[in-house]
Formats: sequence, structure tokens, C-alpha cells
Amino acid sequence: MKNRGNELLQFLGGLAMLVVGLFILSQKVIVSSGFFGAGIWFGGFHMSNGLIMIPFIIGIVWMFASGGSFLSKVFTGGSVLLIIAAIVLSTRIYLSRLTLYEWALILVLIFGGAGLLARVLFATPGRKQCGKEEQKAIEVRDKALEIEKEIEQIKKEQ
Repeated sequence: MKNRGNELLQFLGGLAMLVVGLFILSQKVIVSSGFFGAGIWFGGFHMSNGLIMIPFIIGIVWMFASGGSFLSKVFTGGSVLLIIAAIVLSTRIYLSRLTLYEWALILVLIFGGAGLLARVLFATPGRKQCGKEEQKAIEVRDKALEIEKEIEQIKKEQ
């Protein structure tokens, strides 16, 4: 492709395709949370969601009792991460029934938009895309300029 076209138009078009594709996908995904099996397994020990709150409560009490020691803050922060992990692990994500056309449309919009965005965002700045002949001519010109600089440097040294 010799002419890159308007990069802003490509960027906005790619962004629009990506957003529309992700929106359609989000409409076809079902997210649920289950009560049974919720919690975290530590080896052979299962800690349910109710038990996960106990380290958090201990950390809060420890923080207030010790005046906010570093170790109590680390313990409380770890218990918050444990709570977040339990919530994420108890979440189930399902893809609803789709036709092949819908699935192909979603994939084309998401990956086509991402491709257009990548093309604009990761393009080499200041260098135009051109044909092979033009690229070869540019390379020859650059080499000739380098040789001329070397010759001038040699003349200065003599």
C-alpha cells in the first residue's frame, strides 16, 4: 500500500470497530456468581467466603491496637487481596448461543479494529511507506551521503 491515508481516520475507525466489537461481545456474555464452592482452597483446607473475612477483621483490630504498625498493614492488605481473589474465583463467565455470522462479525470487529489501531500506533514516525524501488533509492542516497561524509573527514585529517 503506497499511500498511508489519513492516520487520524484510521485510528478513529479502528477504535470504533474495537469498541463496537467489544460491546457486542459484552452483550453475549453471561456472568454469574455461585454460592456453592465459593471461597478459596489452601491445599486440602477450604476457606469459605465467611471465613475469608476473619483475617480482615483481625488485621483491622491489629492495626487499631498497635497504632498502625507496618506488619499489621501488610496483614490487612493481604487479607483484602484474599477477599478480592475469592470474589474473582467464585465468578463464572458463559458465552451465550451465537450464530457463526455473529461470532465472525465479533471477531472481525475486535481484531480488525485492534489491527488498525496497532498500524497507527506502532508506525515508524517520519518515514513514509513507499514502493521497493523508492526504498532502494533512499537507501542508496543514504549510503552515498555516508561515503561523502567519510571522504570529507579524511580530507580534514590530511
